[in-house]
Amino acid sequence: MTPLDLLLLLGLATVWGGSYFFIRIAVPAFGPAALVAARVVIGGLLLWAVARGMRQPLVIRRHLPRLVILGLLNAALPYMLISAAELHLTSSFAAILGATVPLFAAAMGARLLGERLNPARLAGLVLGVVGVGVMVGWGPMALDRAAVLSVLAMLVASASYASSGIYTKLQLKGVSTYSLAFGQQLGALVWLVVPGAMLAPRSVPSPTAIGSLIALGALSTGVAYLLFFKLLERVGPTKTATVTYLIPFVGMLMGALVLGEPLTSGMLVGLVLVLGSVLLVNEVRLGTLLAMRATRSDP
Repeated sequence: MTPLDLLLLLGLATVWGGSYFFIRIAVPAFGPAALVAARVVIGGLLLWAVARGMRQPLVIRRHLPRLVILGLLNAALPYMLISAAELHLTSSFAAILGATVPLFAAAMGARLLGERLNPARLAGLVLGVVGVGVMVGWGPMALDRAAVLSVLAMLVASASYASSGIYTKLQLKGVSTYSLAFGQQLGALVWLVVPGAMLAPRSVPSPTAIGSLIALGALSTGVAYLLFFKLLERVGPTKTATVTYLIPFVGMLMGALVLGEPLTSGMLVGLVLVLGSVLLVNEVRLGTLLAMRATRSDP
């Protein structure tokens, strides 16, 4: 990776890791449905404006049915589940659970794409399950019904994100970056416009909540997808996926430093186990990581 690629990677980790922080602040005031609907509108408008400003064509109508499905898998469903979960979980805890996306991607890839699951990758999947169990059983909240359902919601959201990558590979190959980024927000709005309008907040949210919503839509959605697809174009999917290793740390730091959320031993041990499992299922070795640092990619 070039210095610019590393800067893009760190920027993506920051805005995506920050999404858990912004959700935790905004969701009590807006509610999950209204928050998520507003998020995709803000993110979609920004992506549309950038595409127009850069004279990038947006080919939407031809792919609209598939973009509606992508919008469900990669935006509407996981956004809603994460927002609902963070009514009961801390943002730092939710960020760690979000690191399970590559584990679901590996399992689904083996089932749907015929990718090989060797002993190391199977061990990684088992280790990931253990890591989640450690976090839940040794986490910062009481294991009541709401907490358990919230953890399950986070895991289903991770599975949904993982399935969206496979769906894009199978059904939307060759669609341009900007068409995918804007099209998935438009597709998500199809699912969210009715519940978002019906469950709009009855009172005006605080300036802090409104600011968090704007940051969530503009930074963690609009800017994030521009960075993501730019990285994908420059360094490919494998190196871009390393952002997964950084997001939990950003989410934990923001939650702890700004919101004063606790960082328990169980969360830290669980994070190590989950990240270790991600390395195993992706067959990442120390030599590979060092080689990635030394690699220079053409712009």
